[in-house]
Amino acid sequence: MSFTERKIINDPVHGFITINDPLIFAIVQHPFFQRLRRIQQMALAHLVYPGAVHTRMHHSLGAYHLMSIAIAELRDKGIEITNEEAQAAKAAILLHDIGHGPYSHALENVLLKGVHHEDMSLLIMKELNQEKEVALNGKLNLAIQIFTNQYPKKFLHQLISGQLDVDRLDYLSRDSFFTGVSEGVVGYERILKMLTVHNNELVVEEKGINSVEKFLMSRRLMYWQVYCHKTVVASENMLVKIIERAKRLYKTAPETIKTGSVLDYFLGDFSGQLNDINLDAFCNLDDTDVLFAVKLWQQHTDPILSLLCKRLLNRNCYKCTMHDEPISEADWLKAYEKTKNLFPFNENDLSYLCFKGTVTNTMYKNDSESIKILLKTGEITNISQIQNAIIVESLSAQVKKFYICMLGE
Repeated sequence: MSFTERKIINDPVHGFITINDPLIFAIVQHPFFQRLRRIQQMALAHLVYPGAVHTRMHHSLGAYHLMSIAIAELRDKGIEITNEEAQAAKAAILLHDIGHGPYSHALENVLLKGVHHEDMSLLIMKELNQEKEVALNGKLNLAIQIFTNQYPKKFLHQLISGQLDVDRLDYLSRDSFFTGVSEGVVGYERILKMLTVHNNELVVEEKGINSVEKFLMSRRLMYWQVYCHKTVVASENMLVKIIERAKRLYKTAPETIKTGSVLDYFLGDFSGQLNDINLDAFCNLDDTDVLFAVKLWQQHTDPILSLLCKRLLNRNCYKCTMHDEPISEADWLKAYEKTKNLFPFNENDLSYLCFKGTVTNTMYKNDSESIKILLKTGEITNISQIQNAIIVESLSAQVKKFYICMLGE
């Protein structure tokens, strides 16, 4: 494939993104990647933040752009990265989210129970690598090695998947931009400037500590203010319950549930095993199939399915109450009885209308993937060992909240 011109994409977050490589261009042009235009980055968060309608494609291109910057910065510091390695790392980050299904994380364990999107991404990457008709044939071998952390230069994988990777740097900046939540603003440019490599691992120069701390704090604030906003939790749980109800009805009356789209396969025929999946079916599945189904099922004869679909379409979702402590028996019975009085269904049906759950978040995991700091003395230390009150007190503390979702009048 001859490639003599650059492709320029105007991104609202990063400005102009340049594609000047035939392999990268072939990935972007592929139908599997173009499908990401039809996958919402933040699922149903737009019901709270109307501007949050950006897609997985936006994010993937943004992460690719930051990877390009990171590689250029590391090369400027004398880190050896060949052209082949740079190309492979960019291809890997471009494809890191290609395995996401409809509405991203919201339905990840519902339509494909137990199948993580990263496993699906790897499966799709391997499929692309075998396509003989396009410019990808055999050219993703190195990208797959980096993606799966099988390549000797570990820092290339850490740029894709780590606690300070370009994936997180982009989605925090992007989600903050599109929601308008300024607490999520991250100084990603300075963080990228502070990256270097020591003993084959990605580290941050000591003068970048404050930027990393701000990144970690922004991540926590975005989690509780945006990703786990009580209305986001309520609406995404409602979508989950709709799919669960549809799958249950499909077992006994499939003709009443079928939509005539590829979604039908995942409601009934899919075994749930990754090695048994119809990959073409998955790569044709997106948000529009699910949204069409919800619109269709609001007329269904099943009162639970119909009710949930109507409520979701009209943003009349569950009432969600968040608690710092486990839900007491008294609070649970009060919510359950109130729901039962409003909707006199049997116990099994009421489980779709009133239920409890938990959400957790750890800002920083002090494990083998911890963020390493290169001190001015030349020593390497974990960021959690830096004498800074905010980091020491809150860095690794898990925050767990308990919620009740119940359908009101």
